[in-house]
Amino acid sequence: MRVVVTGSTGLIGSALVTHLRGRGDEVTRLVRRPARAADERTWDPATGELDPAHLHGADAVVNLAGAGVGDRRWTPAYREKIRASRVLGTNLLARTLAELDDGPRVLVQGSAVGWYADRGEEILDEAAPRGESFLAEVVADWEGAARPASSAGVRVALARTGIVLDRRGGALARLLPLVRLGLAGPLGAGTQFWPWISLEDEVRALAFLLDIDIEGPVNLTAPEPARCAELVRALARAHGRAAVLRVPGWALRVGLGGFADELLASQRVVPRVLQSAGFTFSHANLEDAVAALARR
Repeated sequence: MRVVVTGSTGLIGSALVTHLRGRGDEVTRLVRRPARAADERTWDPATGELDPAHLHGADAVVNLAGAGVGDRRWTPAYREKIRASRVLGTNLLARTLAELDDGPRVLVQGSAVGWYADRGEEILDEAAPRGESFLAEVVADWEGAARPASSAGVRVALARTGIVLDRRGGALARLLPLVRLGLAGPLGAGTQFWPWISLEDEVRALAFLLDIDIEGPVNLTAPEPARCAELVRALARAHGRAAVLRVPGWALRVGLGGFADELLASQRVVPRVLQSAGFTFSHANLEDAVAALARR
């Protein structure tokens, strides 16, 4: 299969490129800087520049481009960057795909469980309606930006990803150093559900969506969402540490601004579509995932 990937320098994108090449796929990477390697092609979502020739002859596109939601404090300017970095690129890809006669007929579109917002104990599958939060609005715009492709007959799978467990990036990259020092604990009440997935399963699920005839929203989360306190305690046990220093919600908000509300939100998300399609998880439960993480 010939696959075009955006966001290939990020945590998930770089692992996906390695995985796809390992199974024999040919990968072309769209980058927002001048191309430096034979497998790179330049595009610029901000200015609407994408040469359709970059997509000619490919079978599928995986679009993972977007500014990290936890990388910086959410100033008004960074909120706009979070939104624009997702919506502009997705819409540019979708419009270009819609106009191509010999282009990819599959788009695996990055998305997020932020769609659901804070829902307490409610079990959330792909049929659950959108919640009310800044990220929920961003995800709605993000997914909506892919509509020109689906309207033109391209199969679009919306990969709503949860918290990816890997020490090299995402929320865990900030938490793990504190865990190793014995300075971690539940965030806020600690009872909120965190929809997590191992990086291995995230990448395998994205590849699965390339191969299987699935379209629409797909939750990329493990079958058993964990409460925040459970996840932090599991990480601490795997590293031989305690997890007793609770971080109050107000302190998170002082340090992280609006992003703190996402960490304090409860999202009991389940991967109904993936499981119904026959996807098998390498790390279906938290203890296995955390143990594998600690070994690495």
